[in-house]
Amino acid sequence: MGLAVSCPRCGGQLRPPGLAHTEWLCDRDGPVPPLYTARHVHPDVMGVVVAKAALAGVPIWCPWPLKAGWMVTGLAWAGDDHTGLAATALACSGPAPLDSGPADVVLIAEEPGVGLGARIAGISGPDPGQYLADVAASQSPHAKVKASGHPTPMWCVQTPDDRSAYAGEAKGRWLFAVAFPAPAGYLLAETPILHDLAEWLPAEMVYGAPSGRLPLPG
Repeated sequence: MGLAVSCPRCGGQLRPPGLAHTEWLCDRDGPVPPLYTARHVHPDVMGVVVAKAALAGVPIWCPWPLKAGWMVTGLAWAGDDHTGLAATALACSGPAPLDSGPADVVLIAEEPGVGLGARIAGISGPDPGQYLADVAASQSPHAKVKASGHPTPMWCVQTPDDRSAYAGEAKGRWLFAVAFPAPAGYLLAETPILHDLAEWLPAEMVYGAPSGRLPLPG
């Protein structure tokens, strides 16, 4: 498949399970699920990961139908055959709103503590649990999506200036939507429809060159 393997939290190299330990280990973050990033996304690799996600019950979120000019440009997942998937990330690329140039949107679904969404969003991790508990108690949602037919509130999280990000919960897992550049976050204001590819993979899906927004080993 042309895969890169790294720590989902920091991008560091991992030590695989062996005689001394049964988990993947990062020297910085300790035991973590291994993050696999496809160097090129295409129907074959998508089919394999969709099957893994369906078995584990982890969504692979994708805006569907894709807007005109948009295509799927990246795929990553955390977990192995022994533990099962703990997170997925899908990147889409296309023209930004208001003719402001190219844009990328990364959608992440993950179990608590994985840290992949926080890493891509550029926030402290491993997950936004306490922040969302506090902000949801005092503020209305900053954006809404429809995930597998269900209205899903999301709240903006503070990010570096080159991106914008929203976080929420869908299907019992954290949901992150990270947009590059920051103004592309306007796409989330349009109540996009998110489809779980683990439920059904459209045959007419369009794939493009790698977006570069998914993490590779650092």
